[in-house]
Amino acid sequence: MKIAIIGSGNVGGALAQGWVKKGHEITFGVRNKDEFKGDRLSGINNITATSIPDAVRSSEVIVIAAVPQAVQSIAEMMGDVSSKVIIDAMNSVRIKPEPYLNTTEALTSLTNCKHLVKCFNTTGAENMTDPVYQGRGIDMFYAGDSDRAKKVAEQLAKDLGFENVYNFGGSDKFQLLEQFALSWINLAIMQGYGRGIAFKVLKR
Repeated sequence: MKIAIIGSGNVGGALAQGWVKKGHEITFGVRNKDEFKGDRLSGINNITATSIPDAVRSSEVIVIAAVPQAVQSIAEMMGDVSSKVIIDAMNSVRIKPEPYLNTTEALTSLTNCKHLVKCFNTTGAENMTDPVYQGRGIDMFYAGDSDRAKKVAEQLAKDLGFENVYNFGGSDKFQLLEQFALSWINLAIMQGYGRGIAFKVLKR
């Protein structure tokens, strides 16, 4: 797939490096190419950087891993994304994209995208780089109303090495998925268990 990633921090970088190993083409959408901070990524094959409008225009899938307060300006720069799949990998557990409750709700309101899914927000970047624990892939979770977007997110999660991808439900579960992310943050950071922990759903 041709994937645009907006946000070149730990999460965006981890996703990009994992996906290029599976043959995907990654273009980082940046406000100013001369100030692109992803130097560690720019030398990797199939990873490039260009303006946000150009990155979005040339890609089938858009992954947003930026800060919540940037959502409105990103939505304005993307332009027409009605035929694209947008994956929201952000969380607004500390800062909300006012006046919206969460980033996915904001993107739904601010864009004309019909294929929007929230995914890759419930664990740390380290687990996206290496999602295998004791020989088994950990699990990923998504929420949204678009079956097309969910299928894309599931495939991309499995390309990274996640074993199962669970459906949290429709757009009414965006807030619940952010609370689930806060649960990981609470355990890993606030309770001091460390970032090397992950969620796995077990069935009898």
